[in-house]
Amino acid sequence: MTIPAAAAAAYRAAAQMNTQSAPTALAPAQQPGSSFSDFLSGAIKDSISTIRQGETAATAQVQGKANLVDVVQQVNSAELTLDTVVAVRDKVVAAYQSIMNMPI
Repeated sequence: MTIPAAAAAAYRAAAQMNTQSAPTALAPAQQPGSSFSDFLSGAIKDSISTIRQGETAATAQVQGKANLVDVVQQVNSAELTLDTVVAVRDKVVAAYQSIMNMPI
């Protein structure tokens, strides 16, 4: 199931790159004078937004108001986002535990 999910995400990203005609705004980490906390806040807000879009699409499909292909893409995007957030959380917890186990 991971391979089709990754393929769908790659296809969606390629389609979005082709449809963007205006130059994109700088990501929070690329803006001059931005801090890591600003970047992290922006990433968390984007993650929450992506997950909510997936939930909204699934609800619309249940009501019969959405295209199945769009719903699958948005739910897949939400799933990948959640997997990424969980992986980052696991790395942060592992780093914290490693620091706490260091001798003083």
